[in-house]
Amino acid sequence: MSAPIEGRIDEWRSYLAHSPALRPDDIAELEGHLRDQIDGLTGSGLSPDEAFLIAVSRIGRIDELSREYGREHADRLWKQLIAVGPDEPAPRRGFALALGLACGAAVAVKVPALFGLTLTGSSADFFLRNALLLVLPFLAAFFLVRRRAASPVILTVAAAFVAAAAVMNAFPFVAGGATQLLAAIHVGVVLWLVIGVAYTGGRWRSTTARMDFIRFTGEWFVYVVLLGLGGGVLAGLTIGVFSAIGMDPSMFVVEWLLPCGAAGAVVIAAWLVEAKQSVIENIAPVLTRVFTPLFTALLVALIVAAAIHGSFVDSGRDLLIVFDLVLLVVVALLLYSLSAREPLAPAGWFDRLQLLMIVAALVVDILVLIAMIGRVGEYGASANKLASLGLNLILFANLAGAGWHHLRFVGHRGSFARVESWQTAYVPVYLGWAALVVVVFPPVFGFV
Repeated sequence: MSAPIEGRIDEWRSYLAHSPALRPDDIAELEGHLRDQIDGLTGSGLSPDEAFLIAVSRIGRIDELSREYGREHADRLWKQLIAVGPDEPAPRRGFALALGLACGAAVAVKVPALFGLTLTGSSADFFLRNALLLVLPFLAAFFLVRRRAASPVILTVAAAFVAAAAVMNAFPFVAGGATQLLAAIHVGVVLWLVIGVAYTGGRWRSTTARMDFIRFTGEWFVYVVLLGLGGGVLAGLTIGVFSAIGMDPSMFVVEWLLPCGAAGAVVIAAWLVEAKQSVIENIAPVLTRVFTPLFTALLVALIVAAAIHGSFVDSGRDLLIVFDLVLLVVVALLLYSLSAREPLAPAGWFDRLQLLMIVAALVVDILVLIAMIGRVGEYGASANKLASLGLNLILFANLAGAGWHHLRFVGHRGSFARVESWQTAYVPVYLGWAALVVVVFPPVFGFV
């Protein structure tokens, strides 16, 4: 074969080598099939380039191949997830890095104890402001190393963490005040989007890179929940076993096992997402197919309840917070479903269901906005009320734009690319709002 085609085959083989489900002998077998296809197609009169493209298409996409091999060699999957060696594919080599950084995060959350700062008592405010700042740098480091990020990207990420630490610790927050809690929550949003810069290797302006990070966020959350459930079982068994022999391990569990395990799980969950990529079927399509109808039904039920109940102005603050959480989950579910969708597929029933969910979410958001404006007019403005009101306005604009582009896509007047680009382009709005709440709200409201 010609040198250019050999080069393209080498690139294709290298791409397959990143799949943890494929062994070198598997790749060699697939390469043999590819070369046979190319020979046959060129013999039929096609050019080498045309033959290569058709042959690759016939063999199948990498994710399909990985799923097929992963199902056929299920026993191999778990061995590959923990096997680490110099000749192993990149996802498996990353385990040593993830384990080291997870241990670093676990140590970091215990370092304040050397200075008399504990999770309980008067030190609780310190951990409220700094818990994420102690752990998330290790997750950022994991991606910066994995992506071999350039120096400007590393400096940008580091500067963001330093700035966040300076603001959270320099502001004279009143202990137990609303602005401290608001800043702690919103600085988490800021830092997570900074993690996105590390995850994309600095390609944050790329729509594809942003969507990949959205997909990662959803799957990372699922793994954290699973690891948390496993950690809860481990903690319960530890207490049960040692209590049975007359020892009380509760202090060890509360002060060491749970905080260190939670810190380490942040990094290990990220490695699991990376390691299983293209091995088994992405969990995103399954989750979105299950929860989109359920949340659509929930939103419709809320609208019916509003029609029966009337205004929510007199409803308690807790109810409005719950509504906010529902809307945030809807936006997250929408983003997650877009990240899992085949971009070139035509509009189908699920896209129409998503449009219904968006419309229902818009109606609920309007009801919540009316209630919030009413409460501000009746009880006056506060940091919590204005932060919640601003978030709902941002959600409304996001959902309105999403609904418009979805309507055009479903009506065959627009492309899915516009739907996707709208959502990914809107992500910095959340970053800007979160940064505003962290930096501006505390001094405006007297750090109370």
